[in-house]
Amino acid sequence: MTRAQKLGFYATPPHECNYLPDREAVTLFADPRFPKNTRLYSALADCGFRRSGEHLYIPHCSGCSSCVPVRIPVQEFVPSRGQLRTWRRNQDLEIVGKPAGFDPEHFNLYRRYLGSRHPGGGMDNPTEANYMEFLCATWSETVFFEMRAGGRLAAVAVTDVMQTGLSAVYSFYDPEFDRRSLGRHAILFQIEEARRRGLQWLYLGYWIRQCRKMSYKDEYRPLEYYINNDWRRTPE
Repeated sequence: MTRAQKLGFYATPPHECNYLPDREAVTLFADPRFPKNTRLYSALADCGFRRSGEHLYIPHCSGCSSCVPVRIPVQEFVPSRGQLRTWRRNQDLEIVGKPAGFDPEHFNLYRRYLGSRHPGGGMDNPTEANYMEFLCATWSETVFFEMRAGGRLAAVAVTDVMQTGLSAVYSFYDPEFDRRSLGRHAILFQIEEARRRGLQWLYLGYWIRQCRKMSYKDEYRPLEYYINNDWRRTPE
């Protein structure tokens, strides 16, 4: 019998922060060579880690703790009036979960979404390869939830299934359906899907108070924040 392999972690050199201007970031990655599975993913998610492609990572910046892992306790979630309106507005959507894999229709929607939301930022011309490298992992149980309006693909919510929760990896939608608030609806759907599966949490990744693109996650209540190695109900 071989000695049990121990999981190591590796920090990147400082690089430009994607969220806060004039700051450098450092990312801590779980050893990419270490065998990964849903059990390990669940344990690391409970410590604030996130998946991107094959990798599990967490921000590890010296002197900055702005990136706060957050999750929704789905059994306790109470929608706001605005969230209820979004939910009702989208009850006509047909939603089907599909195994992770390349789908040309999904990819074309992804390209349109990035072209609308991130024009000229280097993200708006993805290749098929980096699309798959970003959203999929060989070891993860990932579902692509299609949302169709009248047969037309309106949105895709990429979701990881873990032992005690779901992780909202990424959602993208048709810019022509902007009035439906499909980004918000994707989260509301994933909350309900976690409930349906009898799971406890929906992990939303990182909340950054100073970053408008990430601060919206604070709209979901109750919300738990991972601070000083503990989950708590307030960000202070």
